Amino acid sequence: MSASTATRRPTAPALAGATARRRPRFAPAATIVLLAGAVYCLVPVAWVVVAASKSPRELFTSFSFLPGSGLADNLVDLATYGGGVFWQWGANSLVYAGVGAVASTIVSAMAGYALAKFRFRGSDTLFAAILAGVLVPGIVLAIPQYLLLAQLGLAGTMWSVLLPSIINPFGIFLCRVFAQSAVPTDTLEAARLDGAGEARIFTTIVLPMMAQGLVTVFLLQFVGIWNNFLLPFIMLSDQRLYPITLGLYSFLSKGAGDSDLYPLVIAGSAVSVIPLIAMVLLLQRFWRADLLAGGLKG
Repeated sequence: MSASTATRRPTAPALAGATARRRPRFAPAATIVLLAGAVYCLVPVAWVVVAASKSPRELFTSFSFLPGSGLADNLVDLATYGGGVFWQWGANSLVYAGVGAVASTIVSAMAGYALAKFRFRGSDTLFAAILAGVLVPGIVLAIPQYLLLAQLGLAGTMWSVLLPSIINPFGIFLCRVFAQSAVPTDTLEAARLDGAGEARIFTTIVLPMMAQGLVTVFLLQFVGIWNNFLLPFIMLSDQRLYPITLGLYSFLSKGAGDSDLYPLVIAGSAVSVIPLIAMVLLLQRFWRADLLAGGLKG
């Protein structure tokens, strides 16, 4: 072994010191904050799951987190109440959230790609207006949207819930960020030199490159539309068109005079979360693939 090789080889204390520096330190304060946040978020969910198993009498007389014996009866009553109207509300929510999220994702992808990769007069102003739209609460726009759709004769129809859900400023912002980072300009220029049109470039090159980011936009919009209450409450008057959120609210309103409906409201709330959980479990693999791809990029 040469002297230069022995000189370059790190000693054992140096390796131990480097390993100690790389080892993450335990942060008790951060851990406590995260645990407190987890408890704050999960305790209401646990209460809903437990309360859904209680009969009307057990709901008001037993300990809050003690399971009851009425889960099967509550589910049967929920499924048969009003001729199965709960499942009609669930189907309506799937239409509103599914169609609205798909349409919103497509529009957001086109708008975000255009703002990221095309320079035109007023693009910066338009993007600033979109960012301002992110800050506007939905309650501010609900009444103007109702008046506009009423003039078009669409108020009280499913379109009155679907159309306002298509334009999502936050989704456009995210798609612009995704397009800037995931779509190389050189690839677009090469496709144009090969004679590809803009529509073909967008459908065959841009969308596959943005796919993993578009999953995030779709899921955020799906959850937002599924949980939306204010817009359907203002737009709809026909109970058959209610989404599940507005339907459960009607249950709750009737429960003021009939306490037997309270377990149905709670059981319906628990059941309504199942599609969201299934959606997250189904799409999480795309997020993992996205994180892995980002970690392997050189």
